[in-house]
Amino acid sequence: MRPLLFLDVDGPLIPFGAPPSYTYPSHPPVPPPGSHPLLYRVDPAHGPRLAALGCELVWATTWGDEANEIMAPRLGLPPLPVVDWPEEGPGDLADWADLENVRAGLHWKTRPLSVWAGGRPYVWLDDEIGPADRAWATAHHPAPALLHRVDPRTGLGDADYTAVTAWVDQVAYGSD
Repeated sequence: MRPLLFLDVDGPLIPFGAPPSYTYPSHPPVPPPGSHPLLYRVDPAHGPRLAALGCELVWATTWGDEANEIMAPRLGLPPLPVVDWPEEGPGDLADWADLENVRAGLHWKTRPLSVWAGGRPYVWLDDEIGPADRAWATAHHPAPALLHRVDPRTGLGDADYTAVTAWVDQVAYGSD
């Protein structure tokens, strides 16, 4: 079974740094009026690069189903599974995360992603991952997990793809 790859949108796919000097061409459809104002920063080359990683891609974003409606077509990807966040959402963690972990800096997505993975190896690409998230996954997730922080100023880059590829090769396929 292939490892999962949980993918955030804002930061990894839509960088927040200086805008590129050009607009990326994108796959149709053209975003509807009133869509996210930074969609022109989405590099459609990410779609084939993500698909080539050998993981099962899953949206792990507050965009929810809109990731399939807006992002997947821009990236040339088919509709992907979407993580359904706890009903409480990021604003009310009391029912699903103990306060000690929250105070230690545990991101609100960390525990739900581990549960969603169901014991499978996974990669999580997000711009808000920190040491507490990695420590928690190491201590509590029963399979290998790569929690990889993407620089939100630049979004996904060559170094990120290299790190994920090395992890997948080592963990999922047993090569050195």
